[in-house]
Amino acid sequence: MDYIILDIEFNGRKFASELPMEVIEIGAVRLNDALEAVDEFSALIKPVYFAKLNSFIKKKTGIPQEDIDSASGFVPVIRAFLAWLGRSESCRFVTWGGEDFKRIVLDTRMHKLDDAYWMSAVYYDLLKVYLRGRGLTNDVSVEAALEDLGIPSEGSAHRALDDARMTAEIFRKTFAVLDPEKDARQYKDTFSNAKERRTVKNAIRLAQSQKFALSWELLTEQVLAGKVDLADPRKAAELKAYYEAETAKPPKPPKPRGAERQGRSRENGTDAEAPDAETAQPDADEAD
Repeated sequence: MDYIILDIEFNGRKFASELPMEVIEIGAVRLNDALEAVDEFSALIKPVYFAKLNSFIKKKTGIPQEDIDSASGFVPVIRAFLAWLGRSESCRFVTWGGEDFKRIVLDTRMHKLDDAYWMSAVYYDLLKVYLRGRGLTNDVSVEAALEDLGIPSEGSAHRALDDARMTAEIFRKTFAVLDPEKDARQYKDTFSNAKERRTVKNAIRLAQSQKFALSWELLTEQVLAGKVDLADPRKAAELKAYYEAETAKPPKPPKPRGAERQGRSRENGTDAEAPDAETAQPDADEAD
């Protein structure tokens, strides 16, 4: 069994647009069953939309515009990547969060390619494995995890191959807490975004703190109306299922005064209250 440590960069933006974001770089490291790096893949991709990188992405990734201009498109790059993946008799992917698989699936569909490989692929969300192993709840960046684990940070953050290499180091350190069955995931389409789910969750927590009986009907009428479009029945069903799952969880006891600030600092792997630099960036719907 090989492990493919995958990272992607995409052309996020800081403004609303109906045009899709696209993968602009793929980086991957192949580990054998002894967790030894045996091969790598790296490629830039010229996007169809927003071909000119905005200042935020250029500063974040350090990718020169001229390199994007001369890069191949998504179709030849993803085909080359699939051929590279085919060198493994069997493999499981490892990503930091779930955004990498989502972006590849969406770009595959945008270019009218078959998404069967990606829909059937199994991956581990190493971020969740790491958080569970360290007893943390707030998301952290790859860089913060490296610091927490005492691993030297090498390469350029937010370049796909370098991030894949660093994620591979974390994978080796946390492999002992990985549950191959329970941690195995496959991509599933979602119809709501993180902000919409957070709105539902916050309403539930507020109602619980005030000992108020909040029904789904009341939530949609008093909280979601005008904020979340529920015209798509798939989104409505998804958010209702999320509401029911969150409502079924026991309310969290209030933290002692002063503990919240200390907890945030410890979870972010820093000595300050300010959030980690990566988690402070805009949501994935706005930027990578």
